[in-house]
This record gives sequence, C-alpha cells and structure tokens, in this order.
Amino acid sequence: MEVTENFNQFTVGNLPTLMYVADFITNIEETQLLNNIYGAPLSKWKSLKNRRLQNWGGVVHEKGLLPQDLPPWLTMITRRIYEKSGLFPSAINHILINEYQPNQGIMPHQDGPAYFPVVAILSLGSPVVMDFTPHPKLKNNIIPESYNGDAFVTEKNEWKDSHHPFSILLMPRSLLIFKDDAYSGKYYLHGIKDSEVHQYDRVINEVEALASSEKAVEVINRGDPKVIHRTSTRISLTCRLVFKVHKNLFKI
Repeated sequence: MEVTENFNQFTVGNLPTLMYVADFITNIEETQLLNNIYGAPLSKWKSLKNRRLQNWGGVVHEKGLLPQDLPPWLTMITRRIYEKSGLFPSAINHILINEYQPNQGIMPHQDGPAYFPVVAILSLGSPVVMDFTPHPKLKNNIIPESYNGDAFVTEKNEWKDSHHPFSILLMPRSLLIFKDDAYSGKYYLHGIKDSEVHQYDRVINEVEALASSEKAVEVINRGDPKVIHRTSTRISLTCRLVFKVHKNLFKI
C-alpha cells in the first residue's frame, strides 16, 4: 500500500498518537517475511512461558544497545516504516519477532526506557485484538452508586483525565504505530488476552480494519457477537529505535 507522508490521516480513536495502516505490506511480502522468519536458525528462537520470539538488531542493555546488523529482509521493512511514517528521528535498529499460538497473548505491559517513545508493530498471520488499559494510578476510587440500608452498593469504575480502556483490531499485514500517551506506561499499558476467541465489538478501528483485503476478513465472524476465532499462528514484528548504541558495553 502506498502511504502518504502525513501519517496523521491514519489516526484512530480519540488519541492523536495512535495510527493504524491496513495492508501496509502485500500478500507476497507477508509470505516472504514468514519464510525468512521460519528459515532462521533454530537457535535464533527464545522460548518464553507463553510464546517464543526472535531478537534482531542486538542485545538491549540498561546502558544501551550492543548492536548487530539487521538482515536485508528486515531492513527493507524498517526503512519503509521509517521513511513513510516520519515518526522516528533515525533509522529503526531493533526488532522483536513474537510468535503467538491461538491461545497465547501477552500481559498488559509498557516498553522499556531504553527505546525512543515510538513503536511500530507489523502483524502477520492470524488477526488479534490488542487491549490498551489506563495505568492503575489513573483509576478513581470505586464509587458507591446507591445504598439500600443493607450495605449493598453498586460499584462503578471511573478513570481520571478522560483516559479510558480501548482496543485495536490488528489484521494481517497491518501496521500499528503508537507513541506519547498511548506508548507511555505512565498513561497506558498494552496487551493481548490469552484466549482463542477475541471479541472485536468495541474496537476503535473496526471500519479501517475490515476495509482490508477480503482474504483477511474471511477469518472474521461478522455475526453477533463479533468475534475472532484464532485458528492459526500470529507473528508480530515490534520495530523500535534504541538511541544509545555501544560497541562494547563493558567499556562504558
């Protein structure tokens, strides 16, 4: 997909710092990326409790990045993201490739302080719903709505400063970029539920997501309730910039 220089046109929801681009890459490019990912040496994979991943670009340390060159098949993508978005001050130099089985997700989290506060996530394979949750400190105390004399109260959650939970539907070949408030753990955490079924009835980008190719939409149940049955693997490429780069961290 040809993306214009002004990425603001891809903003979704109420935050001006969250952008969704459908079909950022082609079907052929998706297949090529998957072939390269699964063609990597087995030693490149690291198994975690609920998923496995590949680390490209080097080791991220608290003092910076101990760099390794990205392979051409990844620099092709990172260069496009960097040039088209205009949101990174310099070239993307680090990528985490996560593999999620249909029942796997990732707990709500924030990205580490070593990264420049912009992240681009390219999705391959199965669709998924990503949830953004306001930081717990933004949650007001539970408010009793009524009292009937028997100590019964109806509880309601309210959020400070107009911060509210929201979700994004990530379709195959789509690119999600978020920064500032959406990125900062001070305001929001992001995660994916450990479930084979994801509801997308309250996502903020339904129109944009379902405007993508018919092949991708075929895996979505348009009935009521609106759900995704995750029947295949999802691969995500989390592309970020580490500002501090060191050739030898032990000499700092």
